Amino acid sequence: MTVRVERTFELPVPPEDVWEFIADPKRRASAISVVADYDPGEGHRATWHIKLPIPFVNRTIPVETEDVTREEPRYVKFIGRSSALRVTGEHEIRSTEDGCRLANRFVVEGRVPGIERYFKKHLDEELSNLEEALREEVGVTT
Repeated sequence: MTVRVERTFELPVPPEDVWEFIADPKRRASAISVVADYDPGEGHRATWHIKLPIPFVNRTIPVETEDVTREEPRYVKFIGRSSALRVTGEHEIRSTEDGCRLANRFVVEGRVPGIERYFKKHLDEELSNLEEALREEVGVTT
């Protein structure tokens, strides 16, 4: 089973302000609650150490992430790979009359029992965390 979620945020700030946050792998990782630790890599690579509250997973899972497409200042796509899961995330920024719109798309494919069920229940919540962190970063309250 594959879990997919999409969410769009409207923000009353210039697209460049949103790009500064969304194009930074560390900022993206810090907004996700299951990322227990983060190791920067070279270029646009990093390792996310995720901790999932699911049976049979009693340690953090290293997920090697890499930005595979970057079209500054409007689009970034990353892929994360591990023995337990594969995640693809896309963030697309579009100008609006009042600022910008950020479209987010995530796909999680679990390779360990319970991962897809966990993300099916919690992926939307993780996007809420991302939105909250982004709004705080750019100085916009909900």
